[in-house]
Amino acid sequence: MDVIDAIRNRHSVRAFLPEPVDRETLNAVFETAARSPSWANSQPWEVFAATGGALERIREGYRSRYDSKSPTAPETPPPKVWTEAAKKRQQQLYPDMLRDCGESVEQFGTLNQSLFGAPAVVYICMDKTLSEWSLYDIGAYSQSLMLAALGKGLGAIQAITLTMFPDIVRRELSIPENLKITIGIAIGYPDKGNKINSFVSARSPLEETVHIFE
Repeated sequence: MDVIDAIRNRHSVRAFLPEPVDRETLNAVFETAARSPSWANSQPWEVFAATGGALERIREGYRSRYDSKSPTAPETPPPKVWTEAAKKRQQQLYPDMLRDCGESVEQFGTLNQSLFGAPAVVYICMDKTLSEWSLYDIGAYSQSLMLAALGKGLGAIQAITLTMFPDIVRRELSIPENLKITIGIAIGYPDKGNKINSFVSARSPLEETVHIFE
């Protein structure tokens, strides 16, 4: 698969098979993602991967928090205001999922709260002293990681819901206090029998987002 095909074929996988991803495959994904660009080669990412028992304890902790309706507290705060264009795209997401996935879309909330049933979740952190410059590099690393996963026959989804209860994640993965959890990425083998994985979100036409001058 060449790079263009990889970018075009990557999509968010929302339901995974329980089959574990072996350490060799995960390391190959991380080695590839490490080639991501960063400002002045600062490489600000620090990666913590939850698998096996550690991930199940995180999953159970999340389940308990959601059941008790505990407040969420992601360390990367959401925008205070979305642009009208962004809100329009967000509002179209559910109708499109309902159209493509039918009743399977009703799993959406449960899958989010159960970390998508993934056998591995990667938490990408950066030092709290760093700024948005480094957060941009974290985004580049995240894309590289997901494309590398695709190249290994895996699926992935980056989701802020994976970071909703950072104290649980910190406890299980021994994340130092000087690091901020920026985003989580679930990785595993896609459950191709689950129709929710057939959904691929639409993209805006170029004329809405790209402006070329001569």
